Amino acid sequence: MTGRNQTLISEFLLLGLPIQPEHQNLFYALFLSMYLTTVLGNLIIIILIRLDSHLHTPMYLFLSNLSFSDLCFSSVTIPKLLQNMQSQVPSIPYAGCLTQMYFFLFFGDLESFLLVAMAYDRYVAICFPLHYTTIMSLKLCLSLVVLSWVLTMLHALLHTLLMARVSFCVDNVIPHFFCDLSAVLKLACSDTHVNELVIFIIGGPVVVFPFLLIIVSYARIFSSILKVPSSRGIHKAFSTCGSHISVVSLFFGTIIGLYLCPSANNSTVKDTVMALMYTVVTPMLNPFIYSLRNRDMKGALRRVLCKKKKSFCV
Repeated sequence: MTGRNQTLISEFLLLGLPIQPEHQNLFYALFLSMYLTTVLGNLIIIILIRLDSHLHTPMYLFLSNLSFSDLCFSSVTIPKLLQNMQSQVPSIPYAGCLTQMYFFLFFGDLESFLLVAMAYDRYVAICFPLHYTTIMSLKLCLSLVVLSWVLTMLHALLHTLLMARVSFCVDNVIPHFFCDLSAVLKLACSDTHVNELVIFIIGGPVVVFPFLLIIVSYARIFSSILKVPSSRGIHKAFSTCGSHISVVSLFFGTIIGLYLCPSANNSTVKDTVMALMYTVVTPMLNPFIYSLRNRDMKGALRRVLCKKKKSFCV
C-alpha cells in the first residue's frame, strides 16, 4: 500500500445504495430477510445432498458445491452492506477491501465454472445415457470440482495482487456497496495499464468462455433431441435441464448485462441494481429453483424428514 508520492489511506468509503434515509430501515429488513433466506436455502440443499444417498450422484456433487459457492458469494458483500446501512460512516479498511475483492472474484468465478460442469453432466446424461456412469466417473467429477476451485483461486489471486500494487491518493470514495474491481481501479492515482490489460485478456474470457461452453452443451442436447423427436424425450430434457437453464440465465444474464453491455451514460444506479441481482437475488433464488422444480430434492426432503420423525418417535 505504501509508495513514493502517495498519500496513505487506511480505508475506503462505500457510497452504498441510492436509498432515501426514510426508507433505510425498510430496505435493511428486506436485504436481511433475503440474506437469511439465501443462507437457509443453500444450507438445506447441502445438508440434503449430504444425508440422502439417492443424491450421491455427479449432478448433486456439483450442486452442493454450487450451493456452497452461492452461500459464500452472498456472504462476501451482504453482511458488510447491512453493517454500513446502520453506520454513520459506511467505510471498509484497505485490507478488508482487498479481501472482499478476492473472495468476490473467487466465488463469482467458481459459480460460472461449476455451471459449466453441470451443463457437461446434463449433456452426457441426455446424449450418452448408456455410457453416463462410465463417462461421469467419480474421478472425473472430483477432478472437475478441484479444477474449478484451483482456476478460480488463481484468477482471483492474480487480480488482487495486481490491485495491491496500485497506489491510492486522496480519492477513496467507492460509488458502490462493495469493493468492485473496476470501481476501485478508477480511484487509482498510479498507472493501471497492467491491471486493465489483465482484465481484458483474462477477465473477459473467464466470463465469456464458460457461457459459450454452456451454450454449446445445450445446442448439442437440443440437437440430439430433435434427431429423435418425442414428447417423452422433450419432457425428459426439460425436467433434467430446466433448473440449470434458469440458474444460468439469471447468473450470466445479469453479469453480461453489467460488464459486457455497459450503459451509454455509465449509470451508477443501473450498475448497482444489476450487481444486486447477481449478488443478492440469484443466490437466494437458486435453492427455490432447484427444490421447486426438482423431484429428487423434494423426495430427499421427504425421506430425511421421515427418518427424523421416526427417530424422534422412537
